[in-house]
Parts: sequence; structure tokens; C-alpha cells
Amino acid sequence: GFGAEARPFTADRRPRRRTRPRAGVRTASSYCAGHGTSPASPSSMLCTALAGRARCLSLARPLLRLPAPRVRLLSSEATQRAAPALPILPELQLPEAEAEEDSALKPDEVVARLDRYIIGQAEAKKATAIAIRNRWRRLQVTGPMRDEITPKNILMIGPTGVGKTEIARRMAKMIGAPFIKVEATKFTEVGFVGKDVESIIRDLVDSAIIMVRAKLVDKKRAEIVLKVEEKILDQLVGENSTTNRDSFRALLRQGLLDTRTIDVEVPEPKRSSAMDPSGGNAQPMNEIMIRFDKLLQQSPGRRAERKQMTIAESRPVLEEVFSEKIITEEEVKRAALHAVEQEGIVFIDEIDKICSRTEYRGSADASSEGVQRDLLPLIEGSTVTTKHGNINTDHILFVCSGAFHQCKPSDLLAELQGRLPIRVELKGLTEDDLYRILTEPATSLIRQQIALMATEAVTLTFGDDAMRKMANIAAQVNREVENIGARRLNTVIERVMENISFTACDRVGTAVHIDEAYVDSQVGEMVTKTDLSRFIL
Repeated sequence: GFGAEARPFTADRRPRRRTRPRAGVRTASSYCAGHGTSPASPSSMLCTALAGRARCLSLARPLLRLPAPRVRLLSSEATQRAAPALPILPELQLPEAEAEEDSALKPDEVVARLDRYIIGQAEAKKATAIAIRNRWRRLQVTGPMRDEITPKNILMIGPTGVGKTEIARRMAKMIGAPFIKVEATKFTEVGFVGKDVESIIRDLVDSAIIMVRAKLVDKKRAEIVLKVEEKILDQLVGENSTTNRDSFRALLRQGLLDTRTIDVEVPEPKRSSAMDPSGGNAQPMNEIMIRFDKLLQQSPGRRAERKQMTIAESRPVLEEVFSEKIITEEEVKRAALHAVEQEGIVFIDEIDKICSRTEYRGSADASSEGVQRDLLPLIEGSTVTTKHGNINTDHILFVCSGAFHQCKPSDLLAELQGRLPIRVELKGLTEDDLYRILTEPATSLIRQQIALMATEAVTLTFGDDAMRKMANIAAQVNREVENIGARRLNTVIERVMENISFTACDRVGTAVHIDEAYVDSQVGEMVTKTDLSRFIL
């Protein structure tokens, strides 16, 4: 069903030995067999998705060393022509993990980094870059003027799938700032059952504590690793022994003792903080519950259970134990609260869904204008009480976004409009934009599929004509059905890759080339259907 092979089969050529999949990785065929499903049935899509998850988890494993691949042409003309020169995506060096989180980036450097992942939307990138730089400038100001300078909040207007959320997320990751994304429709007005808007800040503080703790652990990694090493050596040679300690240390660092078994005292997990039974739309936990929770967590010495495990298994356990001893909880909270107040970023999506047109104002919807009124003091600047301490929101940057199909930005409360002074309109994606999304970003969908197939030792290549065809189909369906932007490409690519992903485990050592004819055979029929919504999300 995938065309003829490029090399003809001759009598002196031995048949290819079927390669058994790696241990722990189930193939799509095995999923189908285990559930009595035929590969041709619609249920095979679920089997393919389950096998794809296993490929994602194996991306970090070393790839198999295999002989040169055989080329298999996925085209309607594969039986009539030989293998062509495969037009592979241009090699693009993936950017190294941006460990150099830098809040002092210049605006043009911010835009250059955003261009690695997001196509177009120059105005939104420019506004984002200016906001980042202004935060750095405020911190350089001395005296009482610093507290008077407040961030200029941003309102992004544009259809879904054009990059609004991605711009804000990449911005926060770029400067290492606490970040949270929320949906405006999740919250209700005070007095109704549900979550109130102050829970946004509480969730932001929780995420900041996790982020700050990870940064402090990385900063003191060398000290923690040294203490873990000494603890393991105490188990191997004894605490007071010095004769063989250096020789065992060398073996330990070379990994030759990783399979040795030692006794490790594993402390019991920390008690989780008491939860607010009201679901968030009430006052935080009262002072008595907070003090009682602190007493439980600060009780002298948590009980530990003695377990036997290998040295390799004991390392992460001991690293966690020593990181808790070296990094105090108060130090983490103090740094997290400061980071939230000075660098926090809140992205509120679907702001237009809590906006009513002028003629429909005054409705009794608990998630409508009441939520806008509750957001006013939060965005303007107020003090929010959390279980970790009080947070002042004066210098937190709020980025709101919405499509505004059914209403206009002017339908927001006038006070809320004034608190979102910078407005940026994001444009819809054209066919050329969709093609660039497939080819230019460092982590494009095409490169993700190539990496997934490489875990099965399958060399996957896409022709330029195939990528243009996929962009054309996505743009056409967006025009005729519903415009969901770049998310349409996910549907098209998964439909193109469905059969290949399903049988990838049986093609170890082969090369697969996808051209325009194959894309059209897999997806083209859907475009001609009358009811496209049945086939494409």
C-alpha cells in the first residue's frame, strides 16, 4: 500500500530480517492485536497515538547504528520511476537550551529569539520586547521613582492560532520570570460558587516557588553532589574509614559501582498544605490553619524509612534530601515572593468571552462583567494574601488576549480598557505563513516528525512540494470551515503521517520520502467532502 521499493528484489538478495522492537516500546500493531482491532479500522488511530507517545519518551535514547537505509517512495508514481534526489529540510542547528536567562536583553535581541519559534506578528513581538526592556530599565532607576514606574499592560487582539499565547510564554521563559496562563472564563464574580480572580496570584506564587527552588538547586548543585557522594562512600567503606575511600571514590565517579546495593534512609513525603474547601472563592485559610500547617512541616525530623536500593537509584533520593538541608524553605519563599512582585507575568486568555456587547450589558452571567470589575484592582495594583505571604501586584505585567469576534475591545469596561494601554493586533495566517511555520522554526512540526521517526531508525524526508501542499490544504480548510490558525497544521500532518507511524516499527533501516502526490492521496479527499467538519477538527 506504500508503493514499490527503489531497489528491485533479486534472487541473490536475502529477505530483510524483521527486527524486534526495543524492550518496553510497544508498536501500533501490538496495540491493535491486544485489543482485537484491525489496522484498517478507525480505532487504529488511537493505537498509532499510543505508539507515538512511546517514541517521544525514547527521543533521549541513543539511536540504533544501522546500515545505509533503503529508500521507499510514498507516491502514486513510485512504481514508474527510480528514487530521486531527496529534498531534505535544510539543516538548522537547534538553539542550545537557553540557560542564559537574561532580563537585560535588548529589544532587537528579544525579537531575534522570538523569530526562532514564531512566524510573523512583528508588531506583537516589538511590543513584547519593549515591555521586557522597560522592566529592566525600571530596576536600574534608584530612589522613590522606581516604585512610581508601573508596567504598561498589553491587550493582544487576533484570531486563534496566530501565536498570542506562544509570544507570552516564550517571553517569560526567555527572561526566567514567573509566568502563569489562565482562561478568563474559569473565574466567577465574588459571591458566586467558583474561583475568584485572586487565585491567579496564588497560583503564580506556587509556580514561582517551584521555579526558584529549581534555580537554587542548580546553583548549589556541586555542593549537593559532593555531599551525596560522601554519603554513598560512608555506606560503602564506613564513616570513619579512610584507607580505601579515594579508590572507591574514583570507581564511583566512573559509574562502576552503580549496581551495588546500599541502605538509604528515605524520609516520608511532606504533608501537603491544607486546601481551601470553598474552591477559591472565599477568604484564604485562616491564621490558625496556616500556623498549624507550619507546625506540622517544621516538626523536628521527619520519620524516615530504611530501604535497600542501588547506587544509581539512590542518587536522586539523596540529592533531594540534601537539597532540603542546604536550601531552606524560608529562603525559597523570600526569593519567590520577590520574583513574583518584580518580574511576574500573567497571561489572561479569552478576555473577550467575559465581554458583553453594549446592548446586552447588565446580564446576570457570573463570568461576565463582574469578573471584569474584580480584575480592575488586580491589574491596577493591590495586595493579595497567599499562604506564603502577601503579594503586591503593582509591578506584575498583565497580558490579555482575545479574538473579539462577537464584540469589540471598546465593549470592555472603560476602567479595564484604561488599564490595558498597549493594544496589538495580530494578523491571520496566510498560506505562505503556514509554509514558513513548517520549515523555519527550530522546533517545527516537520522536524518533530523526523525526530520521532528517527527513534524507530526510519529516515523520514519531506519534499518541498509536500510541505507546500500541506500548507495549501490547511489554508483552504481554514477558509471554508473554521479558521483555527496554525493548529490546523497539526491535523493535516497527523493525517499524512498516520499510516507511516502505524507501520514504522516494521521498517527499521529504511528511508521514507513524502512528496505532493502522497500528501494529496492521504488528505486531498477530505477537502472535496461536503461536510469537512466530520474529518478535520
